[in-house]
Amino acid sequence: MTEKDASSEKIISDAMADPSPAKSMGDPGITPLSPSHTQQNDTDQVPSGPSFVVVVAIDFGTTSSGYAYAFAKEPECIHTMRRWEGGDPGVSNQKTPTTILLTPDRKFHSFGYAARDFYHDLDPSESKHWLYLEKFKMKLHTTANLSINTDLHAANGKRVKALDIFAYALAFFKEQALKELSDQTGGEFDNSDVRWVITVPAIWKMPAKQFMREAAYKSGLVSRENPEQLIIALEPEAASIYCRKLRLHQMVDLGTQTTQNGFSPSDNVGSGMSQAKEHVRRNRQSRTFLVENVIGELWSELEEGDRYVVVDCGGGTVDLTVHQIRLPEGHLKELYKASGGPYGSIGIDYEFEKLLCKIFGQDFIDQFKIKRPAAWVDLMIAFESRKRAAAPDRTNPLNINLPFSFIDYYKKFRGHSVEHALRKSNVDFVKWSSQGMLRMNPDAMNSLFKPTIDHIIQHLTELFEKPEVSDIKFLFLVGGFAESPLLQQAVQNMLQGRSRIIIPHDVGLTILKGAVLFGLDPSVIKVRRSPLTYGVGVLNRFVEGKHPPEKLLVKDGTRWCTDVFDTFIAADQSVALGEMVKRSYTPAKPSQQVIVIHVYCSEKENASFISEPGVRKCGTLRLDVSGTESTAARREIQTLMQFGDTEIRAMAVDVSTGRTVKASIDFLSH
Repeated sequence: MTEKDASSEKIISDAMADPSPAKSMGDPGITPLSPSHTQQNDTDQVPSGPSFVVVVAIDFGTTSSGYAYAFAKEPECIHTMRRWEGGDPGVSNQKTPTTILLTPDRKFHSFGYAARDFYHDLDPSESKHWLYLEKFKMKLHTTANLSINTDLHAANGKRVKALDIFAYALAFFKEQALKELSDQTGGEFDNSDVRWVITVPAIWKMPAKQFMREAAYKSGLVSRENPEQLIIALEPEAASIYCRKLRLHQMVDLGTQTTQNGFSPSDNVGSGMSQAKEHVRRNRQSRTFLVENVIGELWSELEEGDRYVVVDCGGGTVDLTVHQIRLPEGHLKELYKASGGPYGSIGIDYEFEKLLCKIFGQDFIDQFKIKRPAAWVDLMIAFESRKRAAAPDRTNPLNINLPFSFIDYYKKFRGHSVEHALRKSNVDFVKWSSQGMLRMNPDAMNSLFKPTIDHIIQHLTELFEKPEVSDIKFLFLVGGFAESPLLQQAVQNMLQGRSRIIIPHDVGLTILKGAVLFGLDPSVIKVRRSPLTYGVGVLNRFVEGKHPPEKLLVKDGTRWCTDVFDTFIAADQSVALGEMVKRSYTPAKPSQQVIVIHVYCSEKENASFISEPGVRKCGTLRLDVSGTESTAARREIQTLMQFGDTEIRAMAVDVSTGRTVKASIDFLSH
């Protein structure tokens, strides 16, 4: 080693799980030899793996899910799945509710409308033994220390392993899609011919993305031996890819000041959307969408460097992504790391539940949910269809059916009637109608939307204040919640004409179709932003005056500084697709079989030590060096970490033998 190398020599310690104090450190384990950051050219991209006959994308949503597919030979034809049995009046059934039902002995029974209807028809004495789950995807976003063993609660209060539930759901979609493909091609369709794409929110952390991949392995969707067969797609990116293809007749432009189709912009909020829904309804019989292999007219107005925002409003989360266009191919570049939060439309359901607790008492509602779980589901379905009727200019009240068992159980529980409770509750905007319904005046319904919409608007306001987010040409509003006229109006009021608001007609299927396009060509997003700062803990030569004295470790006469954060990539740093961070390590002992390196992360752009507040251990890089013994005096293991993709990947090579070393980053074990 040259003198310069020696002075910057760093050693990774085995004892990083125990970051401080320095005195407790074990033997220094691995020495990084050469930190470097390389950007790959598109020509020496990581091999894309085998080619696939068909791409099937699964939009695994918080409230509803579905799949769509396209054959590689006909990429412009996107087929959405078969119509679901069941379905609700007034709600398009191109997706099915994300609900799952297990038998009393915890075997998979049904998914979607079928699960809901079957559960609903069970006798109450039976239904309490069955396990019914809904809106469970949010658990992956809200659990701070997500692991393979994270639990979920079924409607009857029983606990089940989250991984099992997600695997059951993916296995269901696999079976449905393969059956449909077999029927369509007239022969047994082989899973190995499918490239699968699963969509997740862009704001999800690495453990949640890895969890989805683990569930896919468990479900038999893909095997660990062939990980390239599954792509994790980010929802707003998928929407962005689809929006590029939109033609003018496939969207509503809320931002135009001219009349469109005889409507002035003030009527436009609700009416443009209802026309769009009618258009989608007419086309619903054919489930094949032609995506012309051109850039849509709207897109052709964009010039090199133009920016736009995708606001993906789903059931569970709202994701905001800023993209910039790169010509001539129209590739996309992410300009600002994805932001957002748990502000999806289920927030309105929680507000409704809070309102019911206020009127009938928290104790009653908690008890009713456990004792009559199917009736509770019924009540929430009744609320869902009324929720969709909420609009800024609505003047007549909305009626919500109370299930008979609610009225009956309340009387037993309290000894007086539901009507009596409403009179006493001081909630004056909810009345009792003699047909057994709650009558909510429109303001009352709109107030249930307010907290969720306020969160979204606050987030958008903060985003538009960022310097990278100046001068936004378009704002695409996508996801099921984007259909809400209340949300559309709030976004319009906030933007004050600063950019045009575009809503695709089939707003609930935008992500699904974009995910299929992404599966056909994953290289369309060329640059992403790293959401966090990632690195490892190392030992550096101790420098007086620069390093804190409590970090000093003297070993064999050499003075080391412990706990140094060696950054691989910084938060909000641009990362090109295929971009690699290279590090070389050497095992402490020649006989060592496995090198374990802890990966740390932080939301701050620069961290100096792994012991600083806000820096946490977020994963483990395992290098399996068994079977690559070499005669060299000093073994060098070169690791390549790829950050420009939707997931972080690791590869490693034993330099002296040129053999590949098994490398994996695990974000789920604690």
